[in-house]
Amino acid sequence: MKIQDLALNTKNTWCHGCTNFGIEAAFKMAVAELMEEGEKLENFVVVTGIGCNAKIADYLKLNTLYTLHGRPVPAATGIKLANPNLKVIVFEGDGDAYDEGIEHLIHAAKKNTNITVIVHNNRLFALTTGQFTATSPKGFIGRSTPQGSTEEPFNPLALMLAGKASFVARGYALKTNHLKDLIKKGIKNEGFSFIDVLQPCISYFNNIEFYNQKVYELEGMNHDYKNFDKAWEKAREWDYGKDAEKIPIGLFYSSFRPSYESFVEEREKPKSISTILSARI
Repeated sequence: MKIQDLALNTKNTWCHGCTNFGIEAAFKMAVAELMEEGEKLENFVVVTGIGCNAKIADYLKLNTLYTLHGRPVPAATGIKLANPNLKVIVFEGDGDAYDEGIEHLIHAAKKNTNITVIVHNNRLFALTTGQFTATSPKGFIGRSTPQGSTEEPFNPLALMLAGKASFVARGYALKTNHLKDLIKKGIKNEGFSFIDVLQPCISYFNNIEFYNQKVYELEGMNHDYKNFDKAWEKAREWDYGKDAEKIPIGLFYSSFRPSYESFVEEREKPKSISTILSARI
């Protein structure tokens, strides 16, 4: 399959030059390659919340579901439980994931729900024209903080590592091939896959030049992604504030543990009368 086959003729309403196009391209390439490897088109399901990021559902010839702001993760979990054969991918913005829906994100990581969450992190609420979010730098001037935000941003990678996510990565929307590889690995991972994507908003927080100067790929740096302590160290190399020497992108951590769905499936298997009676005793 060609990536053009995954496109719909829907009018695109992203800003001209929006870096969301990079995420869309990377995702289409990932799906096309996974299909060449044997995955079926009908087994992909995209779930979105509300925001500029959510519009990606309008441009994909895939099964899609719009949900409420901050609520795509529980909806995706329900879909995966109903049909474990599906590849369920969530697209959220940083406001969607780290503000409105932070409780769902943390618990999905803790449970190791077998879904892939891709966050379009432009570090503000873009659709509502520039309010600050949990990853906006301190001092950020926007619609809701005309004198500058007084809050320190939190580090979503550190949060997901502490939350026991089995796959933690960060990509950059303008490095589409690199991001494509991360998305493929995330979808293949058995368990909760988290990918934070640096996605500059060219209208309200254009930090493309900053990222272009700072970003480097972990691949080729001898990073041991199976080592939690090393992953934590790399995740804390940049805490989403203003200053940074360098910003690593790539796969920070991956470790197998049984998914939430596998436990549910095992629990729901028919049991013999003797097994039930012994459990009650």
